[in-house]
Amino acid sequence: MNDDERPPVWIGHALLTVSDLGRSVQWWTGIGMRHVERNENVAVLELRGGTHLVLVPGTPDTGDAPFDLMVDDLAATHNAWSELGVDVSEISRGRIHSAFTATDPDGYVVTVNSSHVVGMV
Repeated sequence: MNDDERPPVWIGHALLTVSDLGRSVQWWTGIGMRHVERNENVAVLELRGGTHLVLVPGTPDTGDAPFDLMVDDLAATHNAWSELGVDVSEISRGRIHSAFTATDPDGYVVTVNSSHVVGMV
């Protein structure tokens, strides 16, 4: 019998096209992603749960990122990223999530949400 109550599926990969692979790797690892792989054609960064952010060089399609992020302590993350010089918005309070946005060097705007995880991830 499997006692694991976690859902059996999760997001494997999210993709961003970036103008400067090195700069983007530095920015995304600076906010907490783990470096997995990098060569001149791709960089793979890991998030909690094993999801990978795949960065590929090219012309970015900036604006809202095609994903959002979730953190355990939104206020602490906002403060830490602000101290790192990350371009962050004010925290907005919502009915389900509180959130802020962070803008990466290419102009991708990613929403960072408070957690509402149920059980272990």
